[in-house]
Amino acid sequence: MIPQSHKILPTRYWHKLDDDRIQCDVCPRACKLREGQRGLCFVRGREDDQVMLYTWGRSSGFCIDPIEKKPLNHFLPGNSILSFGTAGCNLACRFCQNWDMSKSREMDTLADQALPEELAATAKRLGCIGIAYTYNDPVIFMEYAMDVADACHEQGLKSVAVTAGYICPEPRAEFYRHMDAANVDLKAFTEKFYKKICGGELAAVLDTLEYLKHETDVWFEITNLLIPGENDSSAEIDAMTRWVVEHLGPDIPMHFSAFHPDWKMMDKPRTPPETLTRAREIAIANGIRYPYTGNVYDTAGESTYCHNCGAMLIERCWYKLGHWGLTDDGHCLKCHTPLPGVFNGSPGTWGPQRKMVRILQT
Repeated sequence: MIPQSHKILPTRYWHKLDDDRIQCDVCPRACKLREGQRGLCFVRGREDDQVMLYTWGRSSGFCIDPIEKKPLNHFLPGNSILSFGTAGCNLACRFCQNWDMSKSREMDTLADQALPEELAATAKRLGCIGIAYTYNDPVIFMEYAMDVADACHEQGLKSVAVTAGYICPEPRAEFYRHMDAANVDLKAFTEKFYKKICGGELAAVLDTLEYLKHETDVWFEITNLLIPGENDSSAEIDAMTRWVVEHLGPDIPMHFSAFHPDWKMMDKPRTPPETLTRAREIAIANGIRYPYTGNVYDTAGESTYCHNCGAMLIERCWYKLGHWGLTDDGHCLKCHTPLPGVFNGSPGTWGPQRKMVRILQT
C-alpha cells in the first residue's frame, strides 16, 4: 500500500541472520543491522525487527533539467525532465560531485515533500517528458522511485534512473520493471578502483549492465568520469570499451566526462579536454559507435553521427541542440540507417536551462 503522506515505510528485501541481526538485501554491500542501526546508505535501517525506508515522499529539491544532462543523448532529445534525489548513497566515492546530498546524514536535507501523484501531475503540467531519479542513487529509495514511476506511467510520462548500478539481482529486476531509461555510471574498469575509491565492487556493476542489455527493454547509456591518474589510462579505457562492445554491443552510447576536484578528492586536477578526446578516439577504434565527451564545450565530441554514412544527426553544444538530421522515428535523413534509441517526432526545444520548482501540494 502506498502511504498517503510521508512516513517510514516497511521494505521487503532483507532477511534475518542466525545471530539475530537483519541483513539488507538491496545492494551487494549486505549491511547487517541490529535494532536501531542504519545501513551505509543511511536511508534504510532496522526498526521494529524489519528494514524500513526513511525517505519515502521526501526530497532534497526538485529541478527541471535537459534530458541530455542525465546524460541521455538518444532518449527523446531536447526535452525537459523533472529531476529529484533524496539523501544518502550505498557507495562511498571519494570524488562524489553531489556529496551534499549523497553523503548527507541529516534528514533536514529533505525539506521538500511530495506524493507520487503530485510529482507526476507537476511534471505533466510543466511539459516535462517524465521524472528522473538522480543526484543520489535511486536504488536506495527504490520503493519511492517505483511508486513515482507508476504515477508517471498513468500520466503517459517516462521514468529515468541515474544510477551506479550497484544493486542485487532480485530487487534489480523489480526496480527496472518500472524504468523506461537509465544512465549507469561505470566509474572505472578495475576492482582496485572500486574497492579503494568507491567502497564497492566492479563485478556487480558489470552484471547490472549485462542484465539491462540482455534481459530488459530499458534504454540505457553509460557514463565514465575520468579522474587524472586514477582511471584515465589508455590501457584501462581500451579494456573498458572492448568489454562494452563484446558484452553489450557497439550501439550503447558512452559518455566520457570531465572530473573536477570535490569532496575528499581535492588533490586531483581537473580532467584535461585532451583526455576526453583520447578516450573517445579509443572507443571509436574499438567499435563504439556513439562515444561522447561531457562536462566540456566540445561540439564535435558532444554531437551524434550516423555510423553508416558519417552524417551529423544531432548537433549539440552544452545541452543545446543545433542541426537535426533525423526522421521522426530516428532514421538518418541521408542514408535512412536507424539511430538506436528512443525518438518520437521533432526534438524538444528546452535547451541548457535548469529551473528549480516547488511541488504544488494537493
